[in-house]
Amino acid sequence: MATLEIRDLHVTVEADNATKEILKGVDLTVKQGETHAIMGPNGSGKSTLAYSLAGHPKYTITGGTVTLDGEDVLEMSVDERARAGLFLAMQYPVEVPGVSVSNFLRTSATAIRGEAPKLRTWVKEVREAMERLNMDPAFAERNVNEGFSGGEKKRHEILQLELLKPKMAILDETDSGLDVDALRVVSEGVNRVRETGEVGTLLITHYTRILRYIKPDFVHVFSAGRIVESGGAELADKLENEGYEAYAKLDGVDTKGGVSA
Repeated sequence: MATLEIRDLHVTVEADNATKEILKGVDLTVKQGETHAIMGPNGSGKSTLAYSLAGHPKYTITGGTVTLDGEDVLEMSVDERARAGLFLAMQYPVEVPGVSVSNFLRTSATAIRGEAPKLRTWVKEVREAMERLNMDPAFAERNVNEGFSGGEKKRHEILQLELLKPKMAILDETDSGLDVDALRVVSEGVNRVRETGEVGTLLITHYTRILRYIKPDFVHVFSAGRIVESGGAELADKLENEGYEAYAKLDGVDTKGGVSA
């Protein structure tokens, strides 16, 4: 069983000609088959955690460890992390002009699997995954994220998730900018992957609405760069009713402001 272990993780970022510590000692263990929701206000460090795990160069690890199946993730390059089984669905997916979705997906699958998928079976695999996400087949010939709506970008992220079959999926505010119909379709895609029991999921979100579709095993409250409370799905209901203000006051931060993270 694959296990992602984060121990006492500290991360800084350069902003306004100064070094700011964003993560201040994060401890978290995610096992294959589990779904963990990370919830917290803007500026609490949730997205910093996601991008630090993926290896974004903007963020500097100043302390702590991250391992996947006992292997040191922090010593891996970005592509090595992906091949090891880490997957990041970004809050704001970037455009890749000149690269079609079909070429991008097959190249990614080749890198992950170690060999190119047989074309005939691959085309069928992609088509069926797109149908499950209510995506037009013509979508495969468009350039990656170029001119995509918010919903199309998120469906493309989940299409990658279904096809690449990672050990650990980090979903950074997948519900951001989605209408009700798109949220349902995207959530169904995440749930299909979860039901295999072969992926651990770290679901980062502000709101509980996505948790009505994707039921977490554990919920963690993030505030001022660390986890300040953990519990079951009922903790999300508490947050829905009470908000984050009580947690923010513990650290003397304003839930309406803070460092952008």
